[in-house]
This record gives sequence, structure tokens and C-alpha cells, in this order.
Amino acid sequence: MIDYRLRLKPDYKLIKEFITEGATVLDLGCGDGTLLEALTKDKKVKGIGVDIHPEGLNEAMARGLSVLQLDLNKGLKSFKDKSFDFVVLNMTLQAMWDPLLVIQEMVRVGKAAIVGFPNFGHWQLLFRLLATERMPKTKTLPYDWYNTPNIRLMTINDFKALCSNNGIKIVKDRYLNISGVEIHRPFIRWRAAEGIFLLTQK
Repeated sequence: MIDYRLRLKPDYKLIKEFITEGATVLDLGCGDGTLLEALTKDKKVKGIGVDIHPEGLNEAMARGLSVLQLDLNKGLKSFKDKSFDFVVLNMTLQAMWDPLLVIQEMVRVGKAAIVGFPNFGHWQLLFRLLATERMPKTKTLPYDWYNTPNIRLMTINDFKALCSNNGIKIVKDRYLNISGVEIHRPFIRWRAAEGIFLLTQK
């Protein structure tokens, strides 16, 4: 079976549904610009991509996208308050040294923020950890403990608590299973491989 992250990017579909036609978008951790390119074509957004890795930025520029090289761990000081309609951070939060700072900066710079991340409380991860006593791997998290870029291992409930405790409102939430199919309640916190959240300041 093809890795769900390499198929049709089902999380991109949910992100696109959150974003209004013609909006301004700041795509953080944009990588090679695949998501921003899709938003530009399908939603006619005006966007800028941000990443720290020059390889991905070179690919994004080759796609004709506007990009900047920045370290997100240092915040977004070069951007004014509410200067974008949406600020997006997809599958990157878990690699940040200071996730709270990044989220606070997102809702400052954007009228709304969209955050997608892998759920480390997924039942397969919990079961494999219990059964093998080793850090588990899945299709969405294919790394060993010693080479993973993921330094913040959070669950859906962890993320909700972080937002609640820091004045960040969750406007909408959507979830995908390990196959990239959208799922709904009950037991969402165990069944979801990835959560995607629309956020604003309270």
C-alpha cells in the first residue's frame, strides 16, 4: 500500500476547505511548496511560503512561488499583526522547539490559523509501545527514535489543553485515520492519525 502521506495528501483537502477563495495565506514549514501551489491553483490564494531548509525552498521557487527562509522557532517578528487571512502549519508543529510560541505567533499574524499534526495518542502507537516496549512506527510516523525530526510528542487532548490554557480558540476540528479517510466521533482521540484545527485568538 502506498504511504498515505504520498498519495493524494488527504489533509490538504481539509485545509483547502477551511480557506476562503482569494484569501492571503502564509504557509509555514512549506517544504517544496506542494500545499501552497495547490491553494494557489484551487483557491486562488495569494501566498508566501516559509521554511528553514534551502532544498525545499529551491523546489518551491521552481514552482513559481514566493518563499522566505526563516527559523520558525524564533517567531514571526517580520510580519505585522493580522497581515494574512490564514497562517498554515501542517505536519510541522511536532518538530518545533517552542510549539506554543509558534501557535501564538500564528494567531497574531493571521486572522485565523490552521494547524495539522500527527496524533501520538493513536491506538496503534499506544498498542505497539505497550506490546514491544519500543518506540512505535506507523505509515504517518515512519522514523526510528534516534533519527526522527519529531521532538514534541503530543496527543489531541494535549493540543486542546494547550489552546484552552493560552487563550486560543478552536473554531473547527477535522480528523483523518491511518488511511487518510476523514473520521468522526466517537473515540476520536484514539482513532485519529492526524488532526487539523482551525484556530483564532479568543
